[in-house]
Amino acid sequence: MTFMKKRVFFLFSFLFWAISPVFSQNFYPILPKPLVLEPKEGTFILPPNPVIAVAGTDPVLRRLAEELAHRIGTAAGKDTKVFAGNFRVRDGINFVTGKDAKLGEEGYLLEITPKRIVITAEQPKGFFYGLQSLLQLMPAEIYGSVRAENIPWSIPCCYIEDRPRYAYRGLMLDVGRHLYPVSFIKKFIELIALHKMNVFHWHLTDDQGWRIEIKKYPKLTQIGSQRKETMWGHYSDQKYDGKPYGGFYTQEEIREVVNFAREHFVTVIPEIEMPGHASAALAAYPEFGNNPDKLYQVGTKWGVHEDVFAPREETFRFLEDILTEVIDLFPGQYIHIGGDECPKNQWKESRFCQELIRKEGLRDEYGLQSYFIRRIDRFITSKGRKIIGWDEILEGGISPNATIMSWQGTEGGIAAAKQHHEAIMTPGNFCYLDHYQADANTQPIAIGGLTTLEEAYSYNPTPAELTPEEAKHILGVQGNVWTEYMPSSEYVEYMTFPRAIALAEVGWTLPSHKNIDDFKKRLNIHKKRLEYWNVNYFGAPLNRTFIYQWPSKK
Repeated sequence: MTFMKKRVFFLFSFLFWAISPVFSQNFYPILPKPLVLEPKEGTFILPPNPVIAVAGTDPVLRRLAEELAHRIGTAAGKDTKVFAGNFRVRDGINFVTGKDAKLGEEGYLLEITPKRIVITAEQPKGFFYGLQSLLQLMPAEIYGSVRAENIPWSIPCCYIEDRPRYAYRGLMLDVGRHLYPVSFIKKFIELIALHKMNVFHWHLTDDQGWRIEIKKYPKLTQIGSQRKETMWGHYSDQKYDGKPYGGFYTQEEIREVVNFAREHFVTVIPEIEMPGHASAALAAYPEFGNNPDKLYQVGTKWGVHEDVFAPREETFRFLEDILTEVIDLFPGQYIHIGGDECPKNQWKESRFCQELIRKEGLRDEYGLQSYFIRRIDRFITSKGRKIIGWDEILEGGISPNATIMSWQGTEGGIAAAKQHHEAIMTPGNFCYLDHYQADANTQPIAIGGLTTLEEAYSYNPTPAELTPEEAKHILGVQGNVWTEYMPSSEYVEYMTFPRAIALAEVGWTLPSHKNIDDFKKRLNIHKKRLEYWNVNYFGAPLNRTFIYQWPSKK
């Protein structure tokens, strides 16, 4: 072959490589983006009767394999069998338990050749995440609930080595302001798991509603879960709908949700607010407030309320009783105790609080807040658990065992890490999904602010100010869905997705591997999957987009 012919040959070979769907990055639309993805030539074609072989007898792996078989059977109409044993099948899918220390609890290997598919992991969670990547390489119809006709059930060949950047990858849902059915809570958890996030932070109490059944204190739900009306329209309108609103989750329902989350490798972290955001609790049990003669009521207005718990011994016993039941319901290591937006006026005006400040040698009311948090920290620690608090619990001095959730910016997380405390980064300008995501004039009402998909995606949770040793204390990242302006589950979906998917990639993928244009290309393919999941995401087709009519702000 002459020199010129060689040049032409290699040029056409390169162009084929660049545009071929086998090698195109867009042909591997996995979210979040894997650590290593090596395209390979060819495809694996699902045979008429696929076989899934599971190495060993782990019942969890067997369940995952059965779920995959069911999905293939439903969407592709193929009779898929699951076998257990230490062998690998051709023309099938193999779950292989590996002992590769670099994979860890959540890592996996996925190898797809024309002859077989092999998922290798050390732990069930790794197999689960490997399975999510495999499903995302199949046609989107794999997520359908009926058989898809005339679909080429082929999967592009590749080699994937994958594990997450951060151990904590969470999404918070506020049910204090608006309540959502258990069916939607489960769907929300499924979507968390689908995107390889692993924490559901359940904000269960606030001024506007107490949403968790506590057997010892039934008035928390009899009274505290009910408000007489709800703000209608934007806060500045100061309008109300005049309609009673209420509801709560029974302990049976909570156990159902926790078990469902466990099956999807998602940890549920409950949040019980204290010492502030206590209006609903005090409406039920006013004796634990700073003025027992006051007629407290469940909040009807958004924002910060003055009513806070009094730091009396009987209050701590009350909260410890509540937390005892909460701990019994939620087996994860963390209990979130809030700690944010605690006004100090009632403590300043309380003779008891001022005497307690002097008795304990506290600096001021901020020191009293720290005293309050330390008391709760000791109790939760005695139960073998850890507390998480919003970054205000740094005020007056951090509690010994506390993990900080940094929302007012990155400063709280930086301060915690420098004091060798663990921190979860969730600064509002990147991670608050109640903000507008486009021009407010084109969108349903939101609380304010603007956090675009691009801005959420650009976030790096590890602050540059930290040394490598300090940076180890950054556990991860979380998106927060505050629901003052989200009266329905459709509205929650509209505000949450796809920005939560961007944050999922922030938590999983190394910054050097991220690219917003590449992310958007993968997301465009992923949107069809969201439609099969019946997710009302922002930008969905017009016949699916949710519009909620509020009074005019004028």
